[in-house]
Amino acid sequence: MKTSKIDMTHGPLLGKLIIFTIPIILSGVLQLLFNAADVIVVGRFAGQSSIAAVGSTTSLINLMTNLFVGMSIGANVCAAQFYGARHEEDVEKTVHTSVAFSLIGGMILVFVGFFGARPMLELMGSPSDVLPLATLYVRIYFLAMPAIMLYNFLSAILRAAGDTAHPLMFLTVAGVINVLLNLLLVIVFGMGVAGVAIATVVSNLISCGMLIIFFIRQNGALKLSLSKIGIDIQILKKIIRVGLPAGLQGTVFSLSNVVIQSAINSFGTAVVAGSAAASSVEGFVYISMNSVSQTTVTFVGQNFGAGKEDRVKKVIFETLALVTVVGLTMGNLVYYFSEPLLKIYLDTSDGMDAVVAGSLRLFWVCCPYFLCGVMDTLTGAMRGFGQSLAPMIVSLLGACVTRLIWIATYFQSHHEQSVLFFSYPGSWILTVFVHSICLFIVYTKWIKKKNSEIRI
Repeated sequence: MKTSKIDMTHGPLLGKLIIFTIPIILSGVLQLLFNAADVIVVGRFAGQSSIAAVGSTTSLINLMTNLFVGMSIGANVCAAQFYGARHEEDVEKTVHTSVAFSLIGGMILVFVGFFGARPMLELMGSPSDVLPLATLYVRIYFLAMPAIMLYNFLSAILRAAGDTAHPLMFLTVAGVINVLLNLLLVIVFGMGVAGVAIATVVSNLISCGMLIIFFIRQNGALKLSLSKIGIDIQILKKIIRVGLPAGLQGTVFSLSNVVIQSAINSFGTAVVAGSAAASSVEGFVYISMNSVSQTTVTFVGQNFGAGKEDRVKKVIFETLALVTVVGLTMGNLVYYFSEPLLKIYLDTSDGMDAVVAGSLRLFWVCCPYFLCGVMDTLTGAMRGFGQSLAPMIVSLLGACVTRLIWIATYFQSHHEQSVLFFSYPGSWILTVFVHSICLFIVYTKWIKKKNSEIRI
């Protein structure tokens, strides 16, 4: 247990929240740079169809992976609560169960990605000049799924223990290798989409390998022993209870994004390319806000496990303030510098249509993006309590269903990009309101339960 870098249950909070969050942000940025490097290199050296192929696969990849990625949130909550309660044996069981489960999930995704890529891209209405390249990218990318899943679970457990620095170190090495391989395989060997996919696979394998070695070398509850890898049914049930709703939420969110991507595809290759570039840019804002949400899950989880209700309340209010500042600042800066940022990705020799389309998306998504951050932070707080079903239902109805209804109704009669992208901020406002009510109810019930136990 000595690997913990931050004591979440004692002392001043804000400084610890920031110190804990910054490495998560940087780790997320490096992961995004994997895809951004792909998009930039193919956009500059392989043409508009190639950038559309790589960029348009993001929502599909998320759709097929988010169920298992959500499960890693369950592992994080379990480990954080066990850690806060000082149950070392349960932390150890969580480590080995997570390794076994993530490897099984990763192997399933290899087959899903290979055989499901083309039919699902066809259902999304990918342009004919994009479809073969997009299919190739997805099939190669999914070869790395066991490593990606294992990395997500192990890094989630490290966060629960208070260590966000080591995942950042490993991703830094892998990120540099990814960029160098992109340049080598695309520019030197002319491999195009296949080259960037191979670079992404290799870099993910390297980051995962370093993390596995790190766990093997640990002492105490976090030590990974290969002979102990297996499923503990009770631990798995707890992971699933929190992680499955989170995974289903992410999956359905991705499904709504697939529908939105299909609508974007209807505007043609230039708009698809511009939206792909804008999506990559806005991802850096999102990951910064989502990192605060991950911090909320872990801090609430540990303090909930330790039974510290006043500290839990303080964590919630301070992370909400933090995510609002981050979202407003970064979101508006990204839109202000939208044209030069998009030109990093896009070759404008054939005109500015793609840049204009990308700038329009950034206006509707990034300027009000702090609302999405608040929504995710409220969700993270409820997951820290071990409550995952309620935020899933609220998020699905408030964010996903409303977007799908909007696209199926008003967008059909007003076929404009602005109308399409308005579905994002509109759904965030509704969902934040309902999440706030749910969190208040969850916290109040916990306090009443604690008080009744004290009286007994």
